[in-house]
Amino acid sequence: MPASPISKLPEDEQQELLDDLNYLNTAEVKLFCKQHSIPYTIAIGTNSGCPRKTNEDDRKGVILKRIRHFLKTGVVLRETCFRATFVCFEAPPAELASNDRVFYGQYDKTNHTMITLLRSLTNGKFRDGAIARILAREFWSRGEAPTFKEYASAWEQAAREHRRPNAEWAFLSDRARGTAGPDWKKLRAKKAAKVMKTLKQITRGRKTGALHWRGQVDSCSARNPPRGAPLES
Repeated sequence: MPASPISKLPEDEQQELLDDLNYLNTAEVKLFCKQHSIPYTIAIGTNSGCPRKTNEDDRKGVILKRIRHFLKTGVVLRETCFRATFVCFEAPPAELASNDRVFYGQYDKTNHTMITLLRSLTNGKFRDGAIARILAREFWSRGEAPTFKEYASAWEQAAREHRRPNAEWAFLSDRARGTAGPDWKKLRAKKAAKVMKTLKQITRGRKTGALHWRGQVDSCSARNPPRGAPLES
């Protein structure tokens, strides 16, 4: 079993490092991932059964979770991969109904018909923001392509329950706590520099590359069903 890189630190420093990963920006996160072959882009299933990498980055929170797992266990988790069943890059129908499904590759905030439908299902409340995009990816990651009605209902619940910014949204989180002062950018840079230095120290001499992959390997292989056909669980 691979060794835990973070075990080299005292317990209080371990938690500080895990918490302060939130202050890394996208470039810093990707740099560490590249150095240790930690996936940060989304993959999609294909009809051939071979996953294909997309140009779309995973959510920061998901990538940081992967990094934290690596630091605690030495194990590299698999990339996010949406099953072929839930991927469709064909243009959506000109008219959409509440029982049509939300597919990766078709969800588009600029699609007037789609947004109008979602707003009609939420009494005009729906907004295509972070909550909407996170929710859609959570469905696809779980192996589900919700109907627009199911998605709208889930969005309403998520919007009601979302009271504080996600921890990985460092500036918004600090602002919510009242700790984002005028020098916040300097604070972020200082914390990020310390994190990157510590990461380099505890992973020095470690071979790059996937050490021990875990996760489902067949979840991306299902073929797309005809529109309206029941989805596999």
